[in-house]
Amino acid sequence: MKNKFKSALVLTAFCTLALAGTLRAQSVYKIIESKDIDLKLSGTSTLHNWAMDARTFSGSADFTFKAPGQLSGLKSLTFELAVSDLRSGESGLDKNAYKALNAKEYKDITFKLLSATVTPKDEGKYLIKAHGNLTIAGVTKEVVIAVNCSVDKEGTITCTGSEGLNMTDYAVKPPKFLLGAMKTGDAITLDFTLVYKKGTAI
Repeated sequence: MKNKFKSALVLTAFCTLALAGTLRAQSVYKIIESKDIDLKLSGTSTLHNWAMDARTFSGSADFTFKAPGQLSGLKSLTFELAVSDLRSGESGLDKNAYKALNAKEYKDITFKLLSATVTPKDEGKYLIKAHGNLTIAGVTKEVVIAVNCSVDKEGTITCTGSEGLNMTDYAVKPPKFLLGAMKTGDAITLDFTLVYKKGTAI
């Protein structure tokens, strides 16, 4: 009887330690304010190339690690950008872009992760294939975005990537300017640099 009791105690202690280790390995990270963060939408037109930048956005990610500093997985990720935070430096371009994106009704551009694969590269560097739902102007499409991530000694994670999109795929009519003299192309590019810092452990 005593042996069975001791065995039960050992098993309980083992399970508790294993669960604690799992909980420590999963952490929620938040996008932080940093001079390095940036998101840019860019494209072409009949007159010149154009670009709109944003440095204010929010989001979180649930990264998993097999050891400190060794990224092994990505369980969840959300991202949200207010369309009105995109700025080109040209008020006319901004106004027409907001109108094309129907910013009054659909205020945000969002991304929500469905699944991800993590491939180690150099030390502290990883390639993540992020499969998720990207929503623009109220239209949601599944996309796969290649994200390059680096983990520094403090555990801060910097993610960069670039993705080509077509405005018409999201029911966005390419804007026209100057009474139609300037017409934007359908293809646009989304470039981003996001910096994540550890928040509250799960």
